[in-house]
Amino acid sequence: MINLAYNRGIGSSPRKVDALDKVTGKIKFPGDLSAKGMLYGKLLYSPVAHARIVALDTEQARRVPGVRAVLTAADVPGHNGHGVVIPHQPVLALEVVRSVNDVIAAVAADTLTAAEEALRQIKVELVPLPAVFDPLAAMEPGAPQVHPEGNIAYHLKIRKGDIEEGFAQATVVVEDTYRTQMVDHAFLQPEAVLAEFNHEGHLVLQVATQYPHWDRTELSRALNLPEERIQVITPAVGGAFGGREDMTLQIQAGLLALKTRCPVKMVCSREESFLAHSKRHPMVMRYKTGADREGRLTAVEAKIVGDTGAYASWGPNVLRKAAVHATGPYLVPNVKIDVYAVYTNNPFAGAMRGFGATQPAVAYEAQMDRIAEKLGLHPFAVRWRNAFTEGSVTATGQVLETSVGLRQTMTEAAHRMGWDIEKICNRFLTEKLR
Repeated sequence: MINLAYNRGIGSSPRKVDALDKVTGKIKFPGDLSAKGMLYGKLLYSPVAHARIVALDTEQARRVPGVRAVLTAADVPGHNGHGVVIPHQPVLALEVVRSVNDVIAAVAADTLTAAEEALRQIKVELVPLPAVFDPLAAMEPGAPQVHPEGNIAYHLKIRKGDIEEGFAQATVVVEDTYRTQMVDHAFLQPEAVLAEFNHEGHLVLQVATQYPHWDRTELSRALNLPEERIQVITPAVGGAFGGREDMTLQIQAGLLALKTRCPVKMVCSREESFLAHSKRHPMVMRYKTGADREGRLTAVEAKIVGDTGAYASWGPNVLRKAAVHATGPYLVPNVKIDVYAVYTNNPFAGAMRGFGATQPAVAYEAQMDRIAEKLGLHPFAVRWRNAFTEGSVTATGQVLETSVGLRQTMTEAAHRMGWDIEKICNRFLTEKLR
């Protein structure tokens, strides 16, 4: 059935539902919330990337006036871990810290000043452990182990056709290594949460999150509470872009509320926000691409290594997406792709807009430019020659049956640039262009 109300919205400019509240300042973000009898929570992050915790003294912190709770790993009633794929990032570190993301202790106090002073009074003795910060080095034999099961969190292969035959058919072959950097989401509102128990004894969290239903699962598992006794409310978010899919303050705030039976508010400073949430995966991408004299791709071989940091987060899913998109929107008959998500002692990487499809574009598009240069063709012509159309088969074997508008989009863009497409593409493409 056609939704006529929905169709009437196409081509119109309806008012955004929350626009007025936002421009007038009426809307509430988690950092704006408060509750009667509210405490202020703060977290002590690890000062180093890899170390063994040999002593943790919280006695002086507990004596700070106004401090209501100082919690360590021993206070976690359920599973001391969280993670959207593998729940191995500690709520509060027990024996080892694996990155500066790790939280060692949580405090709650009557005032923010008291909470911050309590953090300064916590004494932690750490013995440094060998660390690894380069994902390629982490894959080498003898590299420091971030986790006992090894540093390779995920490996996916994609194979299509005969890669050796593909390169044998090539007139030109280009090879290079490309690197993309870690990127922070830098959303406007840092992490903030208000956690409290209501009159029914249910834990209620108001938090900017992209994953409220999964937050309940993680909270239930760590706090040893039934999910039906946990409510997660999402006020105005203040930006996310993937950075609010992992847990940040939720479990620690809930734990402090559970121990004190008082509402607890936590707000990250900008510096703490950099420690609290995931980053875009840095990737190292080794590409080898072959093409015939007319610019047709004959083969693509790629090895993509993603630095997922100390914890998995969405690493396997992000690198799987990188593999699927490794050949771009181009028809390639012979493909050999290997992708790896690798643990290091860097800050953990997870979801960010593009979700693994963004980084490989840096590599495969640079390869297309270099092929065009070697063959003396316009970069547009090489892309046009290989662009997906309806009926194309991707590197994973998917048949693109409908809605493949790449060439139409390219044509429109070229016209707006004032390019003479037939001249650019030479005679071998003019018939298809008419």
